Order: sequence, then C-alpha cells, then structure tokens
Amino acid sequence: MRILVVGGGTAGTIVANNLARRLSAETRRGKARITMLSASDRHMYQPGLLYVAFGQMTPDQLYRDQASLLESNIDFHVDPVTEFMLDQNKVRTQSGKVHEYDTLVIATGSRMVPEEIPGMNEGAEFFYTEASAVKLYKKLREFQGGKVAVAVGVPHKCPIAPVEVMFSLHDYFKARGIRDKVHLKYHYPINRIHTIENVAKWAKPEFDRIGVEYETLFNIKEVDGKNKLLKSEEGTEYQYDLLIVIPQHRGMEVVEQNKLGPGGWIPTDRYSLKMNGHDNVYVVGDTTNLPVSKTGSAAHFQAEVIAENIASIVKVGEPVRDYDGKVYCFIEAGHDRATYAMFNYQNPPDLKPPSKPMHWFKLSYNQMYWTSVRGLL
Repeated sequence: MRILVVGGGTAGTIVANNLARRLSAETRRGKARITMLSASDRHMYQPGLLYVAFGQMTPDQLYRDQASLLESNIDFHVDPVTEFMLDQNKVRTQSGKVHEYDTLVIATGSRMVPEEIPGMNEGAEFFYTEASAVKLYKKLREFQGGKVAVAVGVPHKCPIAPVEVMFSLHDYFKARGIRDKVHLKYHYPINRIHTIENVAKWAKPEFDRIGVEYETLFNIKEVDGKNKLLKSEEGTEYQYDLLIVIPQHRGMEVVEQNKLGPGGWIPTDRYSLKMNGHDNVYVVGDTTNLPVSKTGSAAHFQAEVIAENIASIVKVGEPVRDYDGKVYCFIEAGHDRATYAMFNYQNPPDLKPPSKPMHWFKLSYNQMYWTSVRGLL
C-alpha cells in the first residue's frame, strides 16, 4: 500500500510516525510505503508563539528539523502539493512531480486571514506567525499605559487563546509595575465570553477578578488604524491604544484552489475522519470541517485514530476504531496557575480550579511536545 501524507505539521507528523512504527515489518518487506510531502524542512511548535509574544521564549526555541522528527522508514520530501487529483489517486507538487497513492492523508493545516477585515493588517497586532509574535513582543515592551483591546474573529486556531492572552497581559503589565495604567478590554463575537459554555462560565469571574472589561456580540467590521478605532458589525466602536486580534482563520490556499472545501475546510466524516465522498482519503487536524477545536490535542487524537485504522486495513483489511471528538486543552489562568478543558462529542468540559501543578505541567509540555509529535507519547 502506498500511503501519502500531505503536510508536516503536528497532525501529519504524528500520523506518519505512528504508521511507520505500526507498519515497520510491512515497509521492510515492501508491502507498505509511507511518503510525506511538506512545505518546509522545519517543524514549528505553534503554541510557543504566545510565549514569544510575551518574551518567555525566543523564536529559535520553536523549531526542530523536520527530518529529525521522522522515523527512518518515512520517505520525506520538501515539495508542497499544488494539485490534488483525487479521482486518479494522484497529487502534483511544486516541482512538477506526480505522486500516486492508495491512501491519502491530508494534513495541510490552516492560516490566519487578517486581510479579510478592512484595516486589520495595518491597525492590529497578532501572534499566529513568528514575525507577528516578535512584533507584538516589541510593542508590549514599548507600551507605557493606555487602553489595550483584544478582539476575536472566528473560526480560529486554539479556541482557548483569547482567554489565555488576557491573563498573560494582566500578568505581564503587573510584572512591569504598570497594570494600574492599563485598561484591558476583551471583545467576543457571540453573547458570552467563550464559545464553549463551561469555559465562559469559568472565565467570567476570573476576568472580573483581574479587572478585565468585556463586550460580547462584537463581530469585527473594520479597524481604523489612523484613529485607533475598532468597529463592530453591531454598530459599536472602541478607541484603543494597542489592539491585539485573534484573527479569523481559513484552511490553506491549496485546499481552496483545488475546491476541496469551502473556506479551505475539507468536509470530513466526524467518526471515520474520511473525506466525504472519498473512501481512501483521510483528513486530520485543522484541515477538517469538524465541530471540534482546532488544536494540537485534537490533531493528536485524530492522528492516532487514522494511523491505527490505516495500519489495521493494511494488516487485516478493516479499520478498528472511530474518533470520538476528544480534545484536551491547557488553560493558563495567570499568576503561575493553569487548568484544563477535556471534552468530546458527547461530554462538555468540566473545568477544575486553576492550580500551580497544572501550570508546571503545561510548561513541561513545551518540551514533551517533541516526544509527542514523534508519536511516542
């Protein structure tokens, strides 16, 4: 069986490594072949971007050489896919090479699209790329006081990020001794402060405790950078001195260009993780249109299901398990405390009071990630 993994992020890397170990005998005998096509020779630890924005990590700490993270029986190429020919079981890459497959795994991820809101690119700060996180860090260091607005577009990667950034801002300005000179205001698009109801119920009193003002039903319409005005579709506006936005995301351009799914999100069966209408194509991580968080943990749990099923098909001809919607998110709650949200399709999260041990566990995961992405954890 020729297995092709497109995308070398968290999801694609875990799928490929998991398969490589499960099918080690089959790859030695030539019964299976695993190929990965990636757009980069470097692998980024994306959750670390928020740490970069607050000066807690430097950009070089976010990266490892992609080849070093892969099992030796994976055929790895830095040659991104430009064309999906699903009806022919083929893809074409940037170099012009055509790869044929029996089973395809699409793990192309997602991207922020601040350019879709007038003025946002010019008037706001972000932390979803290395360059934007470094720029935000410099802005925060220069900031001496005033109104800091945080606004949220949907959908976006890491749904907990808007809440975490508020705690991080509070702690950062407190450590600098200027918290009393900073007014923090949070803007969220629905009528509570987080999409996940139990997270919203937990976060609201926490925001009150640290003095964060919040406005719900605020969908970003425009950013007037010249006058420093944040405007909503609902007709309200807020004057800021520093604007930080969690911008709307879309799937990657190649997915949209190949018309695999609206907005770059590929229609995916919520249990089998197969692309709708294509029995030999799996979709994993941010690329799916599933009603679950776009996080590394969701990608991890999905990747394990896909790898186990593909390996089982190679060995016995049938898959063995379904994805249950499992997600696990750490939530930094400020002052060296953290909690977590664990949930699936059937069960909403039940948040526990934040604690220091959970904070240290989250920090240790920054290093454990590299073991995790190799599929060893």
